[in-house]
Amino acid sequence: MGPEVVSGIICELGEGPLWDDSKKQICWVDILNGNIHEWSPKTGTSNTISVGQMIGAMAISDNGNYLAAMKDGFGYVNRKTGKVDMITNPEKDLPENRFNDGKCDPVGRFWAGTMPIAEDKSSGSLYVLDASLNVGKKESNISISNGLAWSLDHKTLYFIDSPTRKVVAYDYDKASGELANKRTVITIAVEDGFPDGMTIDNEGMIWVAHWGGWQVARYDPGTGKKLLSITMPVAQVTSCAFGGETMEDLYITSAKKGLSELELKKQPLAGSLFVVRNCGHKGLPAYQFKSST
Repeated sequence: MGPEVVSGIICELGEGPLWDDSKKQICWVDILNGNIHEWSPKTGTSNTISVGQMIGAMAISDNGNYLAAMKDGFGYVNRKTGKVDMITNPEKDLPENRFNDGKCDPVGRFWAGTMPIAEDKSSGSLYVLDASLNVGKKESNISISNGLAWSLDHKTLYFIDSPTRKVVAYDYDKASGELANKRTVITIAVEDGFPDGMTIDNEGMIWVAHWGGWQVARYDPGTGKKLLSITMPVAQVTSCAFGGETMEDLYITSAKKGLSELELKKQPLAGSLFVVRNCGHKGLPAYQFKSST
């Protein structure tokens, strides 16, 4: 059950893997180079869309294009032409910040968080873009906004602020998108690095990518216990998402950002996209952004 390299594309900071079930493609971003990558397992072909600015995350919109969280805010990215149409920027007064991780919730709102580019303070926030393209701030004083996942009953939102080494849970009101009752459900051991991106499987267990931890691990959010770990050939494991025909392939992104020449020699695959085929667990289709405009 080992990880294999996918596509051969090396990212500076690979992130945000997303399985597009309609096109049967795995899509992911290279944050610092401002690229969206798409790869088809069936044909073995890839495509890159450059958005001309840093990009933290994207979702598939109900119009078939991407809705993305970029350096300059939320915007649509045309998948055919690469044209970017910005919608709104909730942090135009914070040019030292950028968007990081993001995902759609069960209703089709797009949640995305920010962080300081210098990673030197807690100036990040968690935002939500609704169907009317209005933005609300849901959380503040975040250092590195990361992993988002919703429980199977849609009553809990899981969230990661990486430097805290914790996965927290909130009571999540599906109708309003309101959050309450923040609590810690998983604490990551220091030797396991920092929690980064995450996903959830069809048993309600959480899969967390470990930055600096050489692994992706599966946790029970009910007990906080680590259930299994997949050892990776790279240290900076950034996120994971299920995909494939049966949603049993686990796609894993990684980064080579900040690695020394010596470290890069030891981990030449840093920045690659990996897949663990038929990983023994099954994921759920990604939620799409639903717009009323």
